[in-house]
Amino acid sequence: MERSEYLGAEYIDDTAAHTGKFGAITALAAAVVSSDTVALDFTGNSIANLPIPAGTTIYGIFTTVKLASGKVLAYKI
Repeated sequence: MERSEYLGAEYIDDTAAHTGKFGAITALAAAVVSSDTVALDFTGNSIANLPIPAGTTIYGIFTTVKLASGKVLAYKI
């Protein structure tokens, strides 16, 4: 997906659940995704407790993003 196709981004630096439809998550500081994060297109694989090093982007379709720690930008689609 091209950057121009994103509708904006949500800055997340807490452990609350953020809902919406996100197409990418970029770690601004090393982050750990909580078990409450919902990814619609990760078949058979859990992203619970997934570490994301600073500067790394993961792509997918996420309807809930919740962090255990860190800071990310979640890009809206």
